[in-house]
Amino acid sequence: MRCYGLRAALPAVVLCAALLAVASVWLGLAGAAVVSALLIALGWIIYFHSERMVLTALRARPVSEVERPDLYRIVRELARAARLPGPRLFVSPAAQPNILTVGYSARSAAVCCTEGLLRILSPAELRAVLAHELAHISRRDVAVSSWSAGLASLVATCPLIAVLLHLAAPTGREYEADMSGALLTGDPLALASALRKIDTAASAQPLRPRGTLAAASHLMIAHPFPSDGLGGMLSTHPPTSERVRRLEALTGGPGPAAL
Repeated sequence: MRCYGLRAALPAVVLCAALLAVASVWLGLAGAAVVSALLIALGWIIYFHSERMVLTALRARPVSEVERPDLYRIVRELARAARLPGPRLFVSPAAQPNILTVGYSARSAAVCCTEGLLRILSPAELRAVLAHELAHISRRDVAVSSWSAGLASLVATCPLIAVLLHLAAPTGREYEADMSGALLTGDPLALASALRKIDTAASAQPLRPRGTLAAASHLMIAHPFPSDGLGGMLSTHPPTSERVRRLEALTGGPGPAAL
């Protein structure tokens, strides 16, 4: 997690240093001081509002236990097993199956499922992907991911900077969350099966890489954009085939779906 934090902070530090250098040359020390104050204020704005930006981009809404009792039951059981507070639950109307978690601590985390995800996964597969998201919370890498998503959303009009920020998200965090989630449920093949379904459907129904949605793609369990062009440049996810192989290796071989 510390390595991920350093990688995410590096592009932000470089960007801030460049802005301060330009300000000091053109505006002098007083201008550089003003720019420094603005950058600090901007950092706090990103910290407190990135969650809202991400959920708004997905048109997500909070759901109650009355609406989704099964979803709440699964999350409550997993959170208890992982010794975590229960996250807030949101549902996006997106047809593409995907899921993400945003927040800065275990107590403030919010898990957002798409309608497409809830529609195509079996209860065991849904349990597996929720365990994957709780693993991100437990490993505390969701805080860095949320902050970098907020920063990337502000510079989304400059694709090069947005791509550099996405490169700060190491693919290893997905492998680690896969392993931790599989250990939490005790059913790695359910997560492997879910990843296959999500990857196939996401490839058939890719989202458009624009604005805050492009900035938040690294928060999702699977890459939501086309594999070519800007969508491909924004990819921070390891190959699904390799993720599935590693999960199947936990059981000593491929699952029934892969035979």
